[in-house]
Amino acid sequence: MEPQTQAKKSNLVLILDYGSQYTHLITRRIRSLSIFSLTINGTSSLDSIKELDPRVIILSGGPHSVHADGAPCFPPGFIEYVESRGIHVLGICYGLQLIVQKLGGVVKIGEKHEYGRMEIEVGKNVVGGLFGNTEIGDKQVVWMSHGDEAVKLPEGFEVVARSSQGAVAAIENRERRFYGLQYHPEVTHSTEGMRTLRHFLFDVCGITAGWKMEDVLEEEIKVIKGMVGPEDHVICALSGGVDSTVAAKLVHKAIGDRLHCVFVDNGLLRYKERERVMDLFEKRLHLPVTCVDATEEFLSKLKGVTEPEMKRKIIGKEFINIFDLFAHDVEKKVGKKPTYLVQGTLYPDVIESCPPPGSGRTHSHTIKSHHNVGGLPKDMKLKLIEPLKLLFKDEVRELGKILDISEDFLKRHPFPGPGLAVRIPGDVTAGNSLDILRQVDEIFIQSIRDAKIYDEIWQAFAVFLPVKTVGVQGDQRTHSHAVALRAVTSQDGMTADWYYFDFKFLDDVSRKICNSVRGVNRVLLDITSKPPSTIEWE
Repeated sequence: MEPQTQAKKSNLVLILDYGSQYTHLITRRIRSLSIFSLTINGTSSLDSIKELDPRVIILSGGPHSVHADGAPCFPPGFIEYVESRGIHVLGICYGLQLIVQKLGGVVKIGEKHEYGRMEIEVGKNVVGGLFGNTEIGDKQVVWMSHGDEAVKLPEGFEVVARSSQGAVAAIENRERRFYGLQYHPEVTHSTEGMRTLRHFLFDVCGITAGWKMEDVLEEEIKVIKGMVGPEDHVICALSGGVDSTVAAKLVHKAIGDRLHCVFVDNGLLRYKERERVMDLFEKRLHLPVTCVDATEEFLSKLKGVTEPEMKRKIIGKEFINIFDLFAHDVEKKVGKKPTYLVQGTLYPDVIESCPPPGSGRTHSHTIKSHHNVGGLPKDMKLKLIEPLKLLFKDEVRELGKILDISEDFLKRHPFPGPGLAVRIPGDVTAGNSLDILRQVDEIFIQSIRDAKIYDEIWQAFAVFLPVKTVGVQGDQRTHSHAVALRAVTSQDGMTADWYYFDFKFLDDVSRKICNSVRGVNRVLLDITSKPPSTIEWE
């Protein structure tokens, strides 16, 4: 990954990822303290670590055992590098075991595995240590997840906390600046976890809090102005979502009307989406946007296609064709080919695209196909501008506020690139499934707004099910469609819980849908979290 300039701050906290499901949470927690933090693969080269010039390095947890063949590890020369630069290193779970093993201690498969909530007791609270702000004997509830345990520490290390079962819970060697926690301080189940992280970063490592969204905006504008030549033109595909809109507004602020945006109506949009979005772009955001109605092109190619990945590929390919035509139109208009393409890639897209450490694959940053315009024609030769690729969704919304984008727009729920195609399992063109889905979705979302719970939900939508069920409507038996309602809460879309609606609300929505939408006689509620399900159905 080519980090933007702001990544290279002297206060960077770098996380080496060894595959824990909580790694992205560490990054988020640290950023919430106004400290810049980045995650890279735990097996990245020493040069890539040096290039980022971190002040603190955190070794994440992971599912591996340090004894396993091919267990992921930091690169050769890492220990010498951090000690020569005076970098503080904190190992969490697997990270602690790596430190112990690589510095001469012993890690064994534990007699008792520790998973879930456990109590630990602080044994030492030396100034400059992990628990310097805590009383000896203090008990804390923490979240454990490990089978191996450190049974012999490297020279110079001491145990500063133990679990209620007597296992090592925290270690440190203050002189060499190595620290370890055998639990996850970043999860909310560890009640004092944030306090411990805050103390470690501010008091032990001496980091200062100075990372603000205003600085990110200023820095990004500088980067874009430095990257895009004075005669260069830039194109951007707007989806109507928050990410691409914030990215376009930011680039527009940097280079003005040398940015050319296109909004494509692919026939898979929500109810009145095109009119609403174009009104926003033109009247409220003053962005230069061309609207292309490509309904016929998309739906004719999707006719009869039922396989989800094939649907995505057809939609992606058609977007590229239209985008290519738009780029040629821009070239005719301004007399030269556009040089750059803006994409609203976010940090979770980058993290989710990394193969798991220990998988034997290299650290790739291929963005998921449905998030962005990928596979552009070779003759376009566009260079990418990705101004949001180091930010999480809530940070993008904060940036949008600074750019004067209205709060009601910034709080819009995410909408997938392939649109309603991923909310209609099977052939999206069959019958009047798209019209039915639009109407059901509009009733559901409007009811959520009327109940004033829209902002509590990360994403809500309806799904059209390709099944018919028997019902009774107006004294007659019916054979009509079933629809499902889905609503989830989440911080960043990487994990999600289903939203607990009031039963009266669900009853009202179900009645409204069955009474108002012709062709629907059954309403279901999706009560699955992510994992095991994804948020979208396809």
